[in-house]
Amino acid sequence: MSGGLLKGARERWVRTGGVELCVAELGDSERPTVFLVHGYPDSKEVWSEVAVRLAEHFHVVLYDVRGHGRSTAPTPLRGGFTLEKLTDDFLAVADAVSPDGPVHLVGHDWGSVQAWEFTTVERTRGRIASFTSISGPSLDHFGHWIKKRMTRPTPRKVGQLLGQGAKSWYVYMLHTPVLPELAWRGPLGKQWPRLLARVEKVPAGGYPTPSLPSDAAHGAWLYRDNVRARLSRPRADAHAHAPVQLITPTGDMFLSPKLYDDLEQWVPSVTRRTVAAKHWVPRTRPDQLAAWIGQFVRSVETPADKALAVPAKRGKRADAYAQRFAGQLVLVTGAASGIGRATAFAFAEAGARVVAVDRDGEGASRTAELAALIGAPEAWGEQVDVSDEAAMEKLAEKVAAEYGIVDVLVNNAGIGLSGSFFATTSEDWKKVLDVNLWGVIHGCRIFGAQMAERGQGGHIVNTASAAAYQPSKALPAYSTSKAAVLMLSECLRAELAGQGIGVSAICPGFVNTNITATARFAGVDAEEEKRRQKRTSRLYGLRNYPPEKVADAILGAVLTNRAVVPVTPEARGAHLLSRFTPKALRAIARLEPPV
Repeated sequence: MSGGLLKGARERWVRTGGVELCVAELGDSERPTVFLVHGYPDSKEVWSEVAVRLAEHFHVVLYDVRGHGRSTAPTPLRGGFTLEKLTDDFLAVADAVSPDGPVHLVGHDWGSVQAWEFTTVERTRGRIASFTSISGPSLDHFGHWIKKRMTRPTPRKVGQLLGQGAKSWYVYMLHTPVLPELAWRGPLGKQWPRLLARVEKVPAGGYPTPSLPSDAAHGAWLYRDNVRARLSRPRADAHAHAPVQLITPTGDMFLSPKLYDDLEQWVPSVTRRTVAAKHWVPRTRPDQLAAWIGQFVRSVETPADKALAVPAKRGKRADAYAQRFAGQLVLVTGAASGIGRATAFAFAEAGARVVAVDRDGEGASRTAELAALIGAPEAWGEQVDVSDEAAMEKLAEKVAAEYGIVDVLVNNAGIGLSGSFFATTSEDWKKVLDVNLWGVIHGCRIFGAQMAERGQGGHIVNTASAAAYQPSKALPAYSTSKAAVLMLSECLRAELAGQGIGVSAICPGFVNTNITATARFAGVDAEEEKRRQKRTSRLYGLRNYPPEKVADAILGAVLTNRAVVPVTPEARGAHLLSRFTPKALRAIARLEPPV
C-alpha cells in the first residue's frame, strides 16, 4: 500500500531500462484508465488531490518519474533522462496497468513535456486515447515556434521571443553544472515549500514530500538531456495521434500563452481551456482540473457526451467563454427567472458548473434542470433567501464541501419598489435594502472570503442598475439600494485587486423581466398596485430588451474584468450624462413617471 498523500492506493513496481518505477493506482481498474504524469521538481504526490477526485469515476494511475520520489535513478545520470527513455518508461507502466486498452494521459509541467513526446511518436500509437496538457509544451513545437519567430522577425515576434526568454530564466540556470544540485540539496530545498506557499498560494498538507531535494537534483537532467537538442533540431513529424485538451493557467510565470498560438497545425483535434491561476494548478485548483479532465475523458469514451466537454463554437466571443468558463463553478442568485436564469444558461452553454439560487426553490430547480440540458450536467438548484445571512453561510459551507470554492459569484437577486419618498414606509425600505443591498453584502462577504482564502483569484458580479446613477423621484428606495451596490462594488474591487479577484457592477436599463410584474408600488392600494404592475410590464414588453443580452454582458465583464458595465442604450446614455452633464439627469429626475 502506498503511504503519504496517496493513502489507500494500490502500489506496484515496474522495472524498465535499468530503473524501478513506483506506481500507485486508485479506483476501479475496470473503468477507463487515467494516467497522471508529474513535473519538475515534483513527485507523483503533486497529483494527490486531483487523483482522489478522479478515482470516483476512473482507474487512476500515477508513477514517480525515474529519479524522483520512490523510483530509482539511472546510472549514470547523464543521458539517463532522454525523452526516448522516458517514453520507454511510460509504455512499460501502461503495459503493466492497462495491457488491453489505451490510456487517457494527463501531464503537468515536465510531465506534460514528456506526454507530448508520448502522444506524437509512432511507437505509442494506439496506446493513448486522449491527452490533457497543463503548463508544459512539446519541445518540438517550441523549437518550431522559435524558428518561425526568428525567420523574418517583426517587433511583435521579437517581443514574444524576449518575453518567453525572460520567463525561461530557470532553464538557463539548470544547465549550469553542479550549482543546481548544491542549491536544491541545500537552502533552496529547505525554502521551497515556503516559496510555493507564498508565491503560488499552494496550501499546506504534506506536499512537497521529503524526497524534494533529490528529486530536484536528479530532475535537472531532464533539461540537460533534452532542451537544447530538441529546440535546435525539432522533429518535423511531431503530430498528435490522439485528441488533446490544452489547459493554460493565465497567471503562469514560466510559460507564455503565445507558445500555443500555432498548436492547431500539430493537433487535429484540440480543446482549449484557460484557468485564472498560477503554475501549480494540480495543488491549487484540483477541483477545476478534475472536472475538466473528467469531461474530456468522457467525451472521448462516449462520443455522445462530446458536446458537454467541447461546447459548440458560435464565434470568437463564445469560444472565449468556453475556454475561460468550462468547468468553473458559478453561483447565480435570483436565478429562477429573468436575468438570473439567462445568466445561468449562458454560463451553462460555456460549460460551467452552475449553482442556481433563489428563494423560489421550484424556479431555481427548473433553471438547474434546463442548464443541465444546455451544457452544465452537474447544475443544481438551491432555495435560499439571500437576505438571510445564516442561510447564505450554510449554502457557502455546503457548496465548498461538496463542489469546491466558487470561481464566479453573480449577486443578481433583487426586488423592485416604486413610490415617492414619503409614501415609502420604513418597512418598505427594510425589504428593499435587505434583498438588494444586504443580499449582495452577504454574498460578497461569505463567498468572496472563500475566494480570497483559496488565493487563486475569482470574480464577483453584482447586479446594480442604471438607477444607481440616474436619480428618479419615483424610485428613491430602489435607486438608493442600487447606488449602494455600485459603490460597494467599486470599493471591493479596489480591496480585492491585489488578490486576483475581479469585481464588476452590471447596470441594466429597461430589461424585459418579471421583476416588473412583482415590483411593489408604495402608497397605493392593492387594486391600483396591480394595475400599475400590468402597465409597467406592458411597457417593458414593448421595449423588449431581452435578459439574454444582460447575461452576455455579465460573461463579457468577467472575461475582460470590467468595473462598471451599463447595459441597454438608455443605461449607457445615462452613464455618460452622469459623468459629463449631471444637471441633465437631475432635470429628468423631476419628471412625473407614467401611472
